Amino acid sequence: MEPSFIPEYSKPDAPGIAMNFDNTVSMLAVFGPDDTFLTAANHAFGLLKQAQERYPGWPRVFYVEIQGHPGERSGFDEDFFEFQQEFWFATIAHFVTAFDLPLTGGLVNPQPQRNDVPDVLNITAPPESP
Repeated sequence: MEPSFIPEYSKPDAPGIAMNFDNTVSMLAVFGPDDTFLTAANHAFGLLKQAQERYPGWPRVFYVEIQGHPGERSGFDEDFFEFQQEFWFATIAHFVTAFDLPLTGGLVNPQPQRNDVPDVLNITAPPESP
């Protein structure tokens, strides 16, 4: 199924939120060696929430850069593999028209972007195994 709208890709020059010429909003999050899964998740969610508040319902494109988290999971450590593979697709992907992650490259959401962004992000640790 082809999405009804495919935005022009216009990566912002600096981290944050940028309005584009095609009436889309681009977000760029850059995570460095000192960032953790929780700081990355909260920052990404915060940018998403701000973009929806400032530009309600506008098509959103989210770019992510990750620096300094090398590991055995497709080139990333466990936290940043999980951030891109599990967290992103379960939490962020529904609320954007397209995104570009180091793990996947650029992808267009096959479903219409949702605009009912939750008020808060709740992340709980998994139960400990016996």
